[in-house]
Amino acid sequence: MKYKLLGRSGLRVSEICLGTMTMGEEWGYGADAAESYRQYKTFVDAGGNFIDTANRYTEGTSERLLGSFMKDMRQQIVMATKYSLRTALGGVNDGGNHRKNMVESLESSLRRLDTDYVDVFYLHAWDFTTPVDEVMRGLDDLVRSGKVLYVAISDTPAWVVSRANTMAELRGWSRFIGCQVEYSLIQRTPERDLLPMADALELGVTAWAPLAGGALTGKYLNAGSNDDLGRTKAVSIRRNERSMAITQKVVDIAQEKGCTATQVALSWLRQQGSCTIPIVGARTADQLKDSLGCVDVVLSAEELAALNTVSAIELGFPHDFLATENVRNLTTGNQYHNLIQRKRD
Repeated sequence: MKYKLLGRSGLRVSEICLGTMTMGEEWGYGADAAESYRQYKTFVDAGGNFIDTANRYTEGTSERLLGSFMKDMRQQIVMATKYSLRTALGGVNDGGNHRKNMVESLESSLRRLDTDYVDVFYLHAWDFTTPVDEVMRGLDDLVRSGKVLYVAISDTPAWVVSRANTMAELRGWSRFIGCQVEYSLIQRTPERDLLPMADALELGVTAWAPLAGGALTGKYLNAGSNDDLGRTKAVSIRRNERSMAITQKVVDIAQEKGCTATQVALSWLRQQGSCTIPIVGARTADQLKDSLGCVDVVLSAEELAALNTVSAIELGFPHDFLATENVRNLTTGNQYHNLIQRKRD
């Protein structure tokens, strides 16, 4: 396992992040305490130190289990949790990005995790009601209190993240060092705005659903039935004609390389940028071992090109418009490629 700096910080995290939404059985699936510990131990023994959870995962069981697992090695673990999602029905202020829920959620997470501090505290999802300055000042207060070391943000439009970090920089508050997005060969729409923003603002990117809910493992290719294609929007996206073509290419490359489709899909994501870290979850330790094997798989330029072609998306306006040779020439005096190369150098 290798390590990376998370965004514009000195925090060193493993190149794979352990996702723990499946630790606990409250949602009707997932792993019991014993199997969850085997996953945790497998990850740590492989050199992993970056673990992702949330106050909402398995009704708090995920955090409670992790608190017991890491008790004897808390300093070695980079623990990330989140707030924003409700934990009970009926409470007017139970849920949301506002300061009241922020503080109460953190205190509850600290108790479940049995720790004095959280390494990375994520805003889980933007609520479109809380002012940006309330969020950033509230998070900065938590950092100053010592209960949070770094702040990050998940599932939020790029314009909100950009505004928030600019405001924090101008006012001397703690800035987001990372953003979490759904990103995979099947879900590449973050490439329109979220990933370029992350690159420009030096945000580390953690990618959830890097296997598109298991679709990229190839498990649906020979299912023989499309009866549940319309069951949910997520299922229809992951099992439509485009997704099946992408998955088939992943499986073909895996067979040629002598590895698994899981490892090819995760390796593609890892090779998309130095700051991109897949969040890998599993129901068993054996599944997790398969995923961790991606660190030993390197895709060639030809393999990357084949995967990029079959999964390509339209970036839309203004990106496609600004990428045309005519517009580039009009804005740079026929010097676009020279200027870009000089900027990279």
